[in-house]
Amino acid sequence: MPQHHFIDQRIFPAARSLKEFEKLLRTKFEVIILLNSHVSQLKSLIEMANRAGKKVFLHADLVQGLKTDEYAAQFLCQDIKPAGIISTRKNVVLTAKKNSIIAVQRLFLLDSIALESSYKLLETTKPDYIEVLPGVMPHIITEVYERTGIPIIAGGLIREKQEVINALDAGAIGVTTSRKELWDL
Repeated sequence: MPQHHFIDQRIFPAARSLKEFEKLLRTKFEVIILLNSHVSQLKSLIEMANRAGKKVFLHADLVQGLKTDEYAAQFLCQDIKPAGIISTRKNVVLTAKKNSIIAVQRLFLLDSIALESSYKLLETTKPDYIEVLPGVMPHIITEVYERTGIPIIAGGLIREKQEVINALDAGAIGVTTSRKELWDL
């Protein structure tokens, strides 16, 4: 079982821009998610966050100027050193784990076939956390957690306070959202 670095946090605010990221550095959140970034900015952004006492979970697949292959994953782990790495890619998740960085496997659960192939993927990657998208399917959150025993973070299409509550009630440990109105829940 992973150490729950953010046991007191249920909302994981996701920054889509530099401005949002800088704003989040001045909030109460310990863990913040960096969605869109450019490879040239990463080192200074992580250093800024560390100085502000924040842990950054970096969406590896959304870094501009970086191909998400084995070398990119090594670079992120050894040079950039975020607290966590989120990715849909098996090699990125495995590399994060090897480097003792919190590994979050992002899953797009579009249909039953995607769900079944995700279970196979999870047997290989054994991530610390799973980010389930879209996060507005409480019964699927419950099923994935019961089947894997891996803590779930719900993300994607969560727009209302009630959807946050539904995801948490279904067993998610938290919700990622870029909607500022939900950051204060």
